[in-house]
Amino acid sequence: DPSTKYVPYRAVPFPIGYTRQWPNKRNTTAPRWLSTDLRDGNQALVNPMSNIAKLELFKILLQIGFKEIEVAYPSASELEYQFVRSLIENNEASDGAALQATTPTHPIATTTPARSDLIKKSIRSLAGAQHAIIHLYNAVSPVFREVVFRNTKEQTIELTLNAVRFVKELTEAETARSGTKFTLNYYLETFSQTEPEFAVELGNRVLEAWGKATPDNKVIFNLAATVECAPSNHYADQVEYFGTHINQRDSVVLSIHPHNDGGTAVAATELGLLAGGGRVEGCLLGNGERTGNVDLITLALNLYSQGVSPHLDFSNLSEIVAVVCRVNEMAVPTRYPYAGSLVFSALAGTHQDAIKKGLDAQAKRWLAVDRSGEGIKSWSMPYISIDPKDLGY
Repeated sequence: DPSTKYVPYRAVPFPIGYTRQWPNKRNTTAPRWLSTDLRDGNQALVNPMSNIAKLELFKILLQIGFKEIEVAYPSASELEYQFVRSLIENNEASDGAALQATTPTHPIATTTPARSDLIKKSIRSLAGAQHAIIHLYNAVSPVFREVVFRNTKEQTIELTLNAVRFVKELTEAETARSGTKFTLNYYLETFSQTEPEFAVELGNRVLEAWGKATPDNKVIFNLAATVECAPSNHYADQVEYFGTHINQRDSVVLSIHPHNDGGTAVAATELGLLAGGGRVEGCLLGNGERTGNVDLITLALNLYSQGVSPHLDFSNLSEIVAVVCRVNEMAVPTRYPYAGSLVFSALAGTHQDAIKKGLDAQAKRWLAVDRSGEGIKSWSMPYISIDPKDLGY
């Protein structure tokens, strides 16, 4: 049996008698949204976007309503650096959107080691922005510690804290110089494959080193399912464990960042929000490495179809999809949630009959509401969970 070579995931070590909180909750408000289309999505493309294409997509993201956008990996190339500078110098984010830039603490795949000059370049790229988020990351799971970096837990912690202290020093100096407000986003890459106790220990040490997390300027912890390797409920357990053990909980935001290796990134995100997440990082149409990041369109419209405003505008969805597909050189499957060309098509006769009867009945209900001035025009339709007109169809 070849399956025996795969190690089962380890249950989260909740205390004996602990009752999980997330199964009894429901999502009734929208999270903070961060689009990483221009960084995580772009780095996964066969042909990365030009800066002209990135600017076009950046403007679309602003129109949709994103207030936090990861714009680049400034130390990776001069092209990336110049893109960030052009956004700031041309006042492209004048509506107050926060610009996020990524910088590593470790050599990851084709990225460069975190030398002082690379961290300096990342922070320098954001000078003059109204609000900047420094996305500092390293992979901390056993396979990365032991195989890729050959570091102990103690060495991993020390390397991380040195980077956090250096970022703190540089951002404080830059704030004094240009007035840019900086937020720290510490990204525990491979969080979903990391021992929960070690993830919490590392998070608490980061809070100590940063030393200035407050309810008004929270530290973000990016809890990434870098590789989806367990069920969605297990990811929710991991998020809840971290959130119930991290210090200064009122000064911390848990950011949910699942990839879609197991095909359940949307479910993992929704359960992660129930478990204490307050922020979501993903891409439009689920672009990203391997099987992609979680799809922000699906997440937002799932909330919308359940009566919760996502505070994102997809009322011209076909136009948004057209731009994303063009600049990313990708196609959308015809059955893709909300965005596929056949999503609102019924080919079976019984389905067509039910929908027709539903439309006729709804027209009568809505007419009665108009005439009486009482009640609401609620959507109730066989097979169709959302009004296509709301998406511009």
